[in-house]
Amino acid sequence: MTITADLSGRTALITGASSGLGSRFARILAASGANVAIGARRKDRLEALAREIGARAAAIEMDVAREADIVAGFDAAEKAFGQVDTVIANAGIDGAGMILDMPEEEIERTLAINLKGAILTAREGAKRMIANKVERGRIVMIASITAFEPSPGLVAYSASKAGVVQAARSMAREWARYGINVNTISPGYIRTAINDEWFETEAGKKQIARFPKRRLMGEEGLDGALLFLCSDAAEFVTGSDFVLDDGQTL
Repeated sequence: MTITADLSGRTALITGASSGLGSRFARILAASGANVAIGARRKDRLEALAREIGARAAAIEMDVAREADIVAGFDAAEKAFGQVDTVIANAGIDGAGMILDMPEEEIERTLAINLKGAILTAREGAKRMIANKVERGRIVMIASITAFEPSPGLVAYSASKAGVVQAARSMAREWARYGINVNTISPGYIRTAINDEWFETEAGKKQIARFPKRRLMGEEGLDGALLFLCSDAAEFVTGSDFVLDDGQTL
């Protein structure tokens, strides 16, 4: 089933857009009428996605772990399409591994990309919306059900995603009077490039078997919430987290 919304006139900057959920988000928003500035480190993939989407897309090479890259990314988005009024802070890495064995550098990298990068992306978007008196600003940050569930082997990742949820609520309170709505989506387990190998292992298959529906989610399961939160229909929704997990946490 294809879900659509009218996002005509909106310009969205999407991080982590070179693959997985980010590329899905770019396609869905563009199909609903938005211009999409697609950001990530792998520019070759971004350019291929931009060609696929067409004139509504612009490829922007950026690393969310570096604020200078984020600032430059917004500059490039504005050059391509004008004021950004919608931000999807999606970039992330899995940071998988038992915490007793994880190097300090890997913990730092996970937090830098997943948490610091999301905060800096949202902040830069909000700064520009406020400076330009943008009404109906929308910021959507991608968290995870691991923010609420004990997740052995994902300590750094789950901590970063819990941080994203709380950061979004706090930023929603700070920016509410500027007309900027900040919300999070917390997906359940969806097969992507960062977890595909795990779910092919016996342990991964056993994890799927423990879910009430004994399946992974399809990435299309996030379409409706994403489009709603980016649209005018979400005028009165801010500081909220949307858990979309196919019942995996039941």
